[in-house]
Amino acid sequence: MRPGILSATAAFSVFAAVSMPAVAHHSFAAEFDVTRPVRLTGVVQRMEFSNPHSWIYVEVTTVDGDVQEWAIEGAAPNALLRRGWNRNSLPAGTVIDVAGFQARDRSFRAAGREVTLPDGSSLFVGSTGAGAAPIPDEQ
Repeated sequence: MRPGILSATAAFSVFAAVSMPAVAHHSFAAEFDVTRPVRLTGVVQRMEFSNPHSWIYVEVTTVDGDVQEWAIEGAAPNALLRRGWNRNSLPAGTVIDVAGFQARDRSFRAAGREVTLPDGSSLFVGSTGAGAAPIPDEQ
């Protein structure tokens, strides 16, 4: 092998590694509060299969009639695929129940744990190890 080819390959590898955007991954405890479990019932607006986390956007109407737009963080798409999810598992308009933990900043954002579908079946949406505490039946 000619030295020029090895040098060009090495230079390209360094350039590619430096030019790629860094994707920061946060810890559960940094973003979400295990002492603030939430149970939400709402209508799916959309689901995004994106890395490093998937997102489910749900419109929730409170008992007072207020409409809240919640963003539910789920596991990575690959993890969801292994659990039986796919891009079409939650079409817009589907009414779901979500159990999870609210964001520390008290925004309408939560780490999802379990999603219950209209037929009563449920799927684990959380990241492994995240929010390991069970969701209480009553808040």
